[in-house]
Amino acid sequence: MDDEEPLADYIARRDSRIGRLRAVHACGPQRGEHVDPEQPRLIQRWNGSAWEVFTMAANLSEARRLLRPADTESPAQEPAQPARSPLAPGRGRHRKQR
Repeated sequence: MDDEEPLADYIARRDSRIGRLRAVHACGPQRGEHVDPEQPRLIQRWNGSAWEVFTMAANLSEARRLLRPADTESPAQEPAQPARSPLAPGRGRHRKQR
């Protein structure tokens, strides 16, 4: 195969992921991040071949602060303007009078 990735590129890409963190529920089945926000979270770190326990967070908001410190350090932003619909009201094809 001519389209195979060179070994050096693969190793660099694989090693760039080492140290990545993720939060998982500390007890019970693994569910979405938003489920049970007050439950404790395990913070796991990728060591290159498996996820290992790195630390513990008391709840989802603390876990987010550990995982994404840049998001919590930024100054408060102004609320975004609501998106306007690209169509004006009543101008769709189904509204035409025959």
